[in-house]
Amino acid sequence: MSQVAPALVETLLKTLGNAYAPYSHHPVASVVETPDGQQFAGANVEVAHYKGLCAEASAISAMATAGQRELAKVYVMGPGEHLCTPCGDCRQRIREFATPDTQILVLSREGEVLKTYTMETLLPDAFGPEQLPPR
Repeated sequence: MSQVAPALVETLLKTLGNAYAPYSHHPVASVVETPDGQQFAGANVEVAHYKGLCAEASAISAMATAGQRELAKVYVMGPGEHLCTPCGDCRQRIREFATPDTQILVLSREGEVLKTYTMETLLPDAFGPEQLPPR
């Protein structure tokens, strides 16, 4: 299994520690990276009505807010050693900004890459913007 840069692991661990998960007790962190190397971090944020914000959605929102529109890599770290893959909603959200070359990497808390996905393996035959009629 491969490792990612220690600075990225440090960012993910800090972000994981900032997650607000009082209901599920399942903190998740994500860092998304644009093709030019910019990185945006996000943590899950739960609320009492159980419609919280996932870490990947949080990171993608920060990226879009900064004016970026393309994902090169998505890193996801959960609270344990098991695979903490993006939920269905986040898979679709990633798809919106992904290219065929986008990598989605699921990491252990030690920064070990447990599994790497492409968009096609994460969400096969996905519905995307190109399926909508032109404006």
